[in-house]
Amino acid sequence: MKKGILTLFILFVYNLSFSQTINQFDKEGKRHGIWKKTFEGTNILRYEGAFSHGKEIGLFKFYKNIRKKAVLTASKQFNENDNKAYVKFFSSRGKLISEGQMDGKSYVGEWKYYQKTSENLLTLEHYNDKGNLEGERLVYYPNGQIAEKQNYINGELNGVSIWYSVNNVVLKEFIYVNGELHGISKIYNSKGELIVEGQYKQGKKHGIWKYYEGGTIVEEKDFTPKGKFKKKN
Repeated sequence: MKKGILTLFILFVYNLSFSQTINQFDKEGKRHGIWKKTFEGTNILRYEGAFSHGKEIGLFKFYKNIRKKAVLTASKQFNENDNKAYVKFFSSRGKLISEGQMDGKSYVGEWKYYQKTSENLLTLEHYNDKGNLEGERLVYYPNGQIAEKQNYINGELNGVSIWYSVNNVVLKEFIYVNGELHGISKIYNSKGELIVEGQYKQGKKHGIWKYYEGGTIVEEKDFTPKGKFKKKN
């Protein structure tokens, strides 16, 4: 009986030791099992996670060396099927800064960025499979009101971009084509009254620009080649 108990105890210790073995390689020289690395010349943890024959799996945690302490700076949740991981970035105080999916080193899909002083959204972005901005990008005020609304196609601004006041008043409306200002542009005051309008052509002001006060044109400027500045009385 005692011999049986002793055998079980020895097996338990052996299994415990084996389960805690880290930084191992498989027969092909690939990282396998739990890995932990420290900052050079210290015992301060730099990252920890698990590999399956060279492939990251499960949750990885990454740290910064701040005042000789390991402070969590990012986490990546891997799977065994591809190179994608769900990633979170943290401030030195542990607050979530941003989160989304990465494919290798490229951002893909939806990414969320948060306000510095709250858990409210700061920016909402979308990326295509190439890691370029795609579709609508939104920027928010701390109160949740939209501050900017833009549209991207394969990493370049395209379509109407709108800026809002904290009270949801439209302040600017610009049109972009392939990353350049191109088309009608309008600027409003905090009351939503039009104060400037004109055209952009391939990133430069073009044609007649009109300037308003109280709904009345007070000045016009001609930005066509060799155009002359005009002022209305």
